Amino acid sequence: MCGIFAYLNYRVPRTRKEIFETLVKGLQRLEYRGYDSAGVAVDGPNSNEKNSSICLVKKRGKVKALDEELYKQDSMDLEAELDTHFGIAHTRWATHGVPSAVNSHPHRSDKNNEFVVIHNGIITNYKELKKYLQTKGYEFESETDTEVIPKLIKYVFDNWKSEYVSFSSLVERVIQQLEGAFALVFKSIHYPGEAIATRRGSPLLIGVRSKFDLSTEEIPITYNNSNFKHENNENDANRKQRLNSLTCLYSVGDLKAVEYYFASDASAIIEHTNKVIYLEDDDIAAVAEGKLSIHRMNRLAGDDPSRAIQTLQMEMQQIMKGNFKAFMQKEIFEQPESVVNTMRGRVCFENNTVILGGLKDHLKEIKRCRRLIVIGCGTSFHAAVATRQILEELTELPVMVELASDFLDRNTPVFRDDVCFFISQSGETADTLMALRYCKDRGALTVGVTNTVGSSICRETSCGIHINAGPEIGVASTKAYTSQFVAFVMFGLMMSEDRISLQKRRLEIISSLQALPGQIKAVLALDSKIKELADELYKQRSLLVMGRGFNYATCLEGALKIKEITYMHSEGILAGELKHGPLALIDKHMPVIMIIVRDACYTKCQNALQQVIARQGCPIIICSEDDPECMKNAYKTIEIPHTVDCLQGILSVIPLQLMSFHLAVLRGYDVDCPRNLAKSVTVE
Repeated sequence: MCGIFAYLNYRVPRTRKEIFETLVKGLQRLEYRGYDSAGVAVDGPNSNEKNSSICLVKKRGKVKALDEELYKQDSMDLEAELDTHFGIAHTRWATHGVPSAVNSHPHRSDKNNEFVVIHNGIITNYKELKKYLQTKGYEFESETDTEVIPKLIKYVFDNWKSEYVSFSSLVERVIQQLEGAFALVFKSIHYPGEAIATRRGSPLLIGVRSKFDLSTEEIPITYNNSNFKHENNENDANRKQRLNSLTCLYSVGDLKAVEYYFASDASAIIEHTNKVIYLEDDDIAAVAEGKLSIHRMNRLAGDDPSRAIQTLQMEMQQIMKGNFKAFMQKEIFEQPESVVNTMRGRVCFENNTVILGGLKDHLKEIKRCRRLIVIGCGTSFHAAVATRQILEELTELPVMVELASDFLDRNTPVFRDDVCFFISQSGETADTLMALRYCKDRGALTVGVTNTVGSSICRETSCGIHINAGPEIGVASTKAYTSQFVAFVMFGLMMSEDRISLQKRRLEIISSLQALPGQIKAVLALDSKIKELADELYKQRSLLVMGRGFNYATCLEGALKIKEITYMHSEGILAGELKHGPLALIDKHMPVIMIIVRDACYTKCQNALQQVIARQGCPIIICSEDDPECMKNAYKTIEIPHTVDCLQGILSVIPLQLMSFHLAVLRGYDVDCPRNLAKSVTVE
């Protein structure tokens, strides 16, 4: 959803131009998340500790438009060198209020910009807060839920009874009044060079860079239960003593020079540093005088007493397009390597064994369970549908596959002997996280399947599988889908290792997994043929995708890809349901793609094909190589290698990924940033 990026340089001289470039580049790294406007807040001209001001620059449209607007600020001396400075930047994805400069972030407390804030998430009680603040004389200029936050912190500041109050205390008081999900970064003229960041339900991490050693590898958490009692009497001397305590992270160099980067996504930080701290829900991170401390208001049982500095396992080239036109295209062509990375160190092809280290300690408990519940949204849900049949076969357990939002709406019964899987590429999907907490409260064993180390789902589940697909930047998921697919097949293989009756089936699947990367390359070699088909289809308004059995999920996923990035109406149809309504859509003008491969449903799919032909349909068929029956009846064919039935969906989805890419390009759309959509859906 929205993108947060902020940069604090403490005793590291940077020109205003360099600061602008850092903030803009951070936002550009977050563009893939989806947005409609952008803005920054930086120190105004002639700002200093005694006379501070904040300049806001906001613009509807792309980050490039904001970048151009920044250089039009005549009052700003771009070559002015700032020893210490804190700037915040944001890309907004509209939830409350239309896309516009006034609705974009940062939002301000008043016309003097005393407090400004950037926000990712939704404040659900903003109407009540807004009404209260309006009775106190505060005027609102936007339609957003976010604007209540800077107004509220200004109200708390104005009504604080003592002469001095710390920035973190103000924020603590404010977030106690907020309901909903948020990641927040605050800046204020009253606290120059200071930064406050906090989160609840939305991701936020802090990168640290220094030429010198850091004071600690773990930041101890301090608890502020009694803060409000003591804050009234706190003076500057006491504050400095607190900042020099062992509870802070800082540079131990002579000048204490250090830089901090705040972001909603690691991709915005990696070019600056690979040392990061992931904030947990209700953490309040404060930077003052170059020292980072983390506070919480209440101590809960089982709380981790510290936040460790982690090293990002990501390389810059992974988030660059290379020689490809778009990230999505690059990620489609990375799939031979990404599925190998998912299997690496887990599947031993010599011994025909599968070990998932993240589940090893819980394997006995999983084998004793009454059922498996697999929960996800969008593409992740389709990966669960794609592997449900093989999981039922290999585990001999009932498998429920659930859309997270519907699962929550129904208040679904969950029991202590259930095992619940939560699939999410980002590990931050709001509905999936809510479902995770719902199941956790009911005592079920929770298992995360994500592509992002350190994500909320990773941290909150009992155990999990990291799919190791590498960073996925394009909004339309491709390689994460195939890696999730492989991960669930590996789970089924691990569960069936001691089943004598299933050994022949297991060996067939393991052998097919070994051949899979080469077969994916063979499918990718069909790219030019698929582009030719796209040339015929791109002016159409609708497209139907049909299949059944193991390939039903492929139809759903292929149709979703086409909808997401081409804006064509597209529908994935179960071929067995054709006579129950969808057949009415078929005529000579309706494009139809059918998936017919040599598996248990082959004859039934041929029957569906005959029904389409009888209505003058012109089907494009994705079929196995050397299938004369399909070639005879098809308008066009896309021939793919044959593999074991439960893995065929990986090979059959790739032509649909390529088709959606070429259709979007031909229709003139931005493949990586489709309208109205975001990569990481962090609100319900």
